[in-house]
Amino acid sequence: MNQSVTIELRQWIVEQAAAGFSRETVMASMVASGWQESVALKALQATWKEPATAPHRSTPVLRREGARHLPDLDLSRSPRQIDAGDRMVQVIASLSQPRVVVLGNLLGADECDALIESARPQLARSLTVATKTGGEELNPDRTSSGTFFARGQTPEVARIEARIARLLNWPVEHGEGLQVLHYRPGAEYKPHYDYFDPDEPGTPNILKRGGQRLATLVMYLSEPARGGGTTFPDAGLEVAPVRGNAVFFSYDRPHPSTRTLHGGAPVIEGDKWVATKWLREREFI
Repeated sequence: MNQSVTIELRQWIVEQAAAGFSRETVMASMVASGWQESVALKALQATWKEPATAPHRSTPVLRREGARHLPDLDLSRSPRQIDAGDRMVQVIASLSQPRVVVLGNLLGADECDALIESARPQLARSLTVATKTGGEELNPDRTSSGTFFARGQTPEVARIEARIARLLNWPVEHGEGLQVLHYRPGAEYKPHYDYFDPDEPGTPNILKRGGQRLATLVMYLSEPARGGGTTFPDAGLEVAPVRGNAVFFSYDRPHPSTRTLHGGAPVIEGDKWVATKWLREREFI
């Protein structure tokens, strides 16, 4: 197989050096990921810059070009709208790195209301995945309440899931159940990553249910008067919670170099309701 030193590979090497990984660790990761040793060495010689400090880090995870297919929208012709089957969804804004797309008109007002009313009787304090054990735990960084719906649990959920599958070119079966969350004034979710940390002992158990998370879609069901935006600190971006709109972002490897650190800013006034869909590598069971 003919391999060449690409712009993407050079950028990845720069990111690993800046993150404090050693030259030897980066070289080993490239070879383990399928790069020919001669090509890896050539890329390092052309690109490597020694970081100012080099703290010990775990082995980086490299995504070689074409190695993983991801959920995504087809924006190749810069469309203003995308046909999601039963609804035309607006493309409001997009970033390439990190991969973030802001969408308009993904949900109708009736769908937002139906999800809120279906979720309201089942709300409980939100938990987070405990990657140390593979279970769930209370986390002071997350102060919302919420509930999960099984795939296709209600007609509204089934219709929305089919729409998402068409929009993101990803099978319905590869998605986790829809989670509806309620944030009262003062509630927030501090910046975090959605992928499962491969260095944590509980991650192998989590991955048995459908592999790694690859992408997230956050849909806004209501609009707080102030606050409650979805923030991306590494990109200097905050997405306003507009009812019916959504923000999509993907991460091709479980590593901070994807720049997908994100959070739910504190609600200042009013209530925020969102529905979140996480997309996995394989069928989620």
